[in-house]
Amino acid sequence: MSETNPFSFPFMQHAFLGCFLVSLLAGTLGWLMLLRRQAFAAHALPHIGFSGAAAAVWLHLPPLAGMMAASMVGGLFMGQEQRGRQHPTQRDTMTGLILAASLGIGVWCLHEANEASSQTTTLLFGDVLGLDGPTLGMLAGLVSVCLGGVAILWRPLLFSSLCPSLAEAQGLSPTRLGQLFLLLAALAAAACAEIAGALLCFSLMVGPAAAALKLELTPFRGMVCSVLGALLLSWGGLLLAWYSDIPLPFWISLGGVGLYLLAGTVMTRKALRPVRNP
Repeated sequence: MSETNPFSFPFMQHAFLGCFLVSLLAGTLGWLMLLRRQAFAAHALPHIGFSGAAAAVWLHLPPLAGMMAASMVGGLFMGQEQRGRQHPTQRDTMTGLILAASLGIGVWCLHEANEASSQTTTLLFGDVLGLDGPTLGMLAGLVSVCLGGVAILWRPLLFSSLCPSLAEAQGLSPTRLGQLFLLLAALAAAACAEIAGALLCFSLMVGPAAAALKLELTPFRGMVCSVLGALLLSWGGLLLAWYSDIPLPFWISLGGVGLYLLAGTVMTRKALRPVRNP
């Protein structure tokens, strides 16, 4: 875009702060979602939120608030499908049906609002350069709620994710934990969509988390690695977008694939490294 220092502009300062907040959520919640084999849910939640944002545009309400509401409702319905330890295919079927219905509702709301041409791009691809003080305050509140919820649910959630049968035998409720977690994931997806948009929010949540899981780290280190990866994608993509005039979602999506390939290369070299006998 320019050789001028990007940090000298208030809107870029807001963008970097927003990317930092969203990366905390994307790295943390994304790692947990992949650990729980809910990659499709991570893909679906921001798209479900799109319908809520479109409805908010129609009703002249803040799009982020509508996206949060719709994502949480979708998360509740998807959480219901975990009852009775159903096969993953059945859960994915319900997620796909909810996703299809929500996208149809979103298109209809934009049609009724007569603002499809001006709002669709923003809702689908984000508007990181348009972040203002109130929006950053709302994002900071979302980060506090989500990370606080993860801290409270951390031990039982990790236990039920790794050993669901044993956790249920010891009195934990995988269904209740799954519903609470998906509510937190819905809030995180709405926040991530504010930066990367509904279409590519999936890249920010899944790319760094997939790379961290590929490295086979301990839970805490894996989550930290996922957060750092999300921060690298968002901040690095923002700088590349500034100097190249190529949109931020492009860099986030390609960067997520690059991180995963890099992690795979590291693990391959580690496996080929000769074992030294003591």
